[in-house]
Amino acid sequence: MDDSIVSGVAGRYANALFDLAKESNSVDSVGKDLDSFATMLDGSDDLTRLVRSPVFSAEDQIKALDAILKKAGISGTTGNFLRLVARNRRLFAVSGMIRAYRALAAADKGEMTASVTTAQALTDAQKKSLQTALKSVTGKTVSLNETVDPSIIGGLVVKVGSRMIDTSIRSKLNSLKTRMKEVG
Repeated sequence: MDDSIVSGVAGRYANALFDLAKESNSVDSVGKDLDSFATMLDGSDDLTRLVRSPVFSAEDQIKALDAILKKAGISGTTGNFLRLVARNRRLFAVSGMIRAYRALAAADKGEMTASVTTAQALTDAQKKSLQTALKSVTGKTVSLNETVDPSIIGGLVVKVGSRMIDTSIRSKLNSLKTRMKEVG
């Protein structure tokens, strides 16, 4: 496994979790549990506050986390991992750990994730076409992480690994504006 795709505190924890999941053949189930936790985190301001605020002690975070994990049905490797993260006072970095774990799992399967920003949601046909084009460039199966941002006016911004392709109308207009200033 190429450890260079993740780094920092989040990367170290994600690598450890991925290694454990791989050993126990539970990469997918751990990934689903982490996705469930990420969805809960995105949907709850209170949970986000619990995770990010240094005001809560490790004991308070673990107690609250136990209740949340029990209610969500998250146990085993993922539950133990999240409790360890709370005990080590690293819960503030759990979102980064989840992203890093996803990257490790995808790389292990020969997949990549591309971040795609569009002015309006892509149709299924457009998604399929984009995935095919990206696969021909990267040689890997590419899943899309989509974001809609009307301020780009049209076109798309695609980020795959360290590469970024910006075909948005907003950036073309900015480029034109810069060239006009140079001429004038």
